[in-house]
Amino acid sequence: MRVITAKRETRKGRIIMKRQMMLIGMLCGFVFCAWAQDKDAEVHGAPAQQKRAEILWTRVLCKQPGRYIGWATVCMDSNGALFAVFSGDRDEHVCPWGKVFLVTSADQGETWSQARIIGNTPLDDRDAGIIALPNGELLASWFNSRYYENYIRDRSKLKEGTPQLYWWLHSEKQTPEDKQGLGLFEVRSKDGGKTWTPPKQIIGVTGSTPHGPILLKDGRLLYFGCFFNKQAFIAVAESRDLGKTWKHLADLPPLPGDNRPLVLDEPYAVETDDGRIVVQIRYPGEDHCMRQSESSDGGKTWTAIQKTPLAGLPPHLIKLRDGKLVTVYGRRFADFGEYACISDDHGRTWDAANEIKLSANFNGDLGYPASVELKDGTILTVYYQPEKEGEKPCLMATRWRLKASR
Repeated sequence: MRVITAKRETRKGRIIMKRQMMLIGMLCGFVFCAWAQDKDAEVHGAPAQQKRAEILWTRVLCKQPGRYIGWATVCMDSNGALFAVFSGDRDEHVCPWGKVFLVTSADQGETWSQARIIGNTPLDDRDAGIIALPNGELLASWFNSRYYENYIRDRSKLKEGTPQLYWWLHSEKQTPEDKQGLGLFEVRSKDGGKTWTPPKQIIGVTGSTPHGPILLKDGRLLYFGCFFNKQAFIAVAESRDLGKTWKHLADLPPLPGDNRPLVLDEPYAVETDDGRIVVQIRYPGEDHCMRQSESSDGGKTWTAIQKTPLAGLPPHLIKLRDGKLVTVYGRRFADFGEYACISDDHGRTWDAANEIKLSANFNGDLGYPASVELKDGTILTVYYQPEKEGEKPCLMATRWRLKASR
């Protein structure tokens, strides 16, 4: 009897062990499948898990059905409120109808307000920037354009019912004062974006650029603009009174031997923890790579402009709280989308081997991304591109985080 009982207990033990092994195998399989799915997951065409970053979500912040949105910038005030500006209510990339819109978020980008107009001159208002000032004000800036007139010079070629015919009719109604009102403009808010001053022209800044001025640790504002005078230049203007007045500070060295009007275009800069200022510049060459220059004396002098390994346009840079630099840019050639790259050494080098893809797109009508570091250390990058094929571009955003360095 004892022998029989022992055999039964042994057999029972083997059955239990076999079931346990099967259960462990199933659990391991589930874990592996979940890991594999997570590893291969995509967020709006971008891998959710990348070597240096994790993509958390990509969403539409504002869509104006049948209308075109472009050229956004975002900032955060001292209370953690977010403010994004863009050019909206447009027919297309170039048209006379552009207006500066604002959307806001009180919950770190999870939900956003309805868009409202904060800037509207008689011409095409585009490429809006916004910055939170140390005195609590918000400063939004942009430039306007008459470039659309290039498409409507010959009235006889404009067909009835086309947008271009309405552009021509609009242009005919404009006064000489309207047409002479080209330039840079600003509006300000002292109450957290609830009300804004009327548009005021910015005097003392040469050229124009997306995203507006940058704020330095010493309280100065710097505005980088592109202009052409026999050669393409990047001019630097300085304000010591939070943008109320501006004066010319410096010109970056031009590219020797290259006289194309837009060979240097759409610059943006950031101040590093080691006291330098790093500016990146859109460059229309065959290599598609942005250019870069640096200043170690507060913007008075600049190094020769050098090629970066960053293929895209145009740049927007921020410094994270840990000192790393993040630059973001759109790619209007295959592989279309929004991209980011990290510098671990204050902008001296860029980790292009581990470039971060933020969002994919199906064509090149996209870009001009801008970023802000949120309170929890994640990054919100806003940009414009169509959400779906057949639609016009809308305001979109990607929230992402850097992975800890190993």
